[in-house]
Amino acid sequence: MNETHVGIGPLSPDDVVSVARAGAPVVLSPEVLDEIGRSRKVIEDLADDAKPHYGVSTGFGALATRHIPAESRVRLQRSLVRSHAAGSGPEVEPEVVRALMLLRLRTLATGRTGVRPETAQAYADLLNAGITPVVHEYGSLGCSGDLAPLAHCALAVMGEGEVRDGSGVLRPAGEALAAAGLAPVVLREKEGLALINGTDGMLGMLVLAAHDLRRLLATADVTAAMSVEAQLGTDAVFAADLQALRPHPGQAASAANLRRVLAGSEIAASHRGPGCDRVQDAYSLRCSPQVHGAARDTLAHAETVADRELAAAVDNPVVTLDGRLESNGNFHGAPVACVLDFLAISVADVASIAERRTDRMLDVARNRGLNAFLADDPGVDSGHMIAQYTQAAVVSELKRLAAPASVDSIPSSAMQEDHVSMGWAAGRKLRRAVDGLTRVIAVELLTAARALDLRAPLAPAPATAAVLAGLRGEVEGPGPDRYLAPEIEAAVAYVASGRALAAAEAVTGRLN
Repeated sequence: MNETHVGIGPLSPDDVVSVARAGAPVVLSPEVLDEIGRSRKVIEDLADDAKPHYGVSTGFGALATRHIPAESRVRLQRSLVRSHAAGSGPEVEPEVVRALMLLRLRTLATGRTGVRPETAQAYADLLNAGITPVVHEYGSLGCSGDLAPLAHCALAVMGEGEVRDGSGVLRPAGEALAAAGLAPVVLREKEGLALINGTDGMLGMLVLAAHDLRRLLATADVTAAMSVEAQLGTDAVFAADLQALRPHPGQAASAANLRRVLAGSEIAASHRGPGCDRVQDAYSLRCSPQVHGAARDTLAHAETVADRELAAAVDNPVVTLDGRLESNGNFHGAPVACVLDFLAISVADVASIAERRTDRMLDVARNRGLNAFLADDPGVDSGHMIAQYTQAAVVSELKRLAAPASVDSIPSSAMQEDHVSMGWAAGRKLRRAVDGLTRVIAVELLTAARALDLRAPLAPAPATAAVLAGLRGEVEGPGPDRYLAPEIEAAVAYVASGRALAAAEAVTGRLN
């Protein structure tokens, strides 16, 4: 597995995914450690200054007016981490925690935080040992950054709190560190603050969600194409010259995918010509590129924001390039929170149109000659009737998850932190939304595949036929009613793993 080199420059989204999900090892170069050491000297030179310096010789937040004597500053940093590790609720997924730790390490590597080289190295060591601090669902307001989640990670570096070891076993942090041959870190001036004051949790969730949505949106184009075929829809509306009349890049990319996936379809060809009475298809078929395209353009904007954040050094105060220690507001999560919410809206919209395409295939009044609910013996069999119920329930939940978190704010820290971003909450609900979209697309695929089988002897396009064949390796074709839940889960796994998209791309080449 390739190493991920954490340097002064930005990480790539692929680096984040590789470390978070695949456990890629992390390396800090000697040059990075030297830069961290140079900025640390700024902090050490200020330690004996009579002038107060936030995070070095003062308390925190609303307690920043309290001067802390030198003999209490190690306790100050330790107390900060312990008190801020105040999360509650279920454990957050390990991939999110690993992404959070990597992104905090990247900011430490810029040399703008003033930590010691050994403290930065401790984060790399924890990641490489596969030790994942236990972080909880609730605790972050997204400003000053993701305080509680990051504090739980800093607590683990100190040898306190709970972690999951490389085998996923829940253990006391000190015990897990000792088993991995790692020593706890005793935090010095400013280090506790530097470890908890960033937007790393919400950014990690944004990067992971964007990675998944790239695949899901391309898969949604594939399932839309399958639905168009299954419902004897027309592919003429996806023509490039028609799409160019409204030059949104996402729309053009989606329409191009639909054209490539539908190429060579006997089903589409069967009703093309003067005898065809399909002048216009329903919006859920005809407008698929417009809806999927809007989501793609939203995703492109979100990825731009993520790229900017991946190049940022988020801390307060920061050590400037010319050696000053300055307070700032860069820890505020608003830029990330807004696009997390924006993506949740697009996810709900893509899922909504997919559900409408699915419902049309089941309605005998609209599915152009197929059995009601695609049932083998309608009345005795219910076919995919309740699969659509499940899909509709998910879509309804996605609409609730589309309500923005970033418009909310609850003042904290005795009104010192009086406007917060709620970006962590926006990230948490986007993760649920991505899972929901995966399930909605999977039900559309399962239903469209059944409908395409029922169109035999007409053959689907080579690309959609390949997707159907891959599904049939795990799920049987049409017949009397069977236990449906396992088939839905098999389709979910087929979509989530990327295998459904890969089956189409084996015919079409890489889709947009």
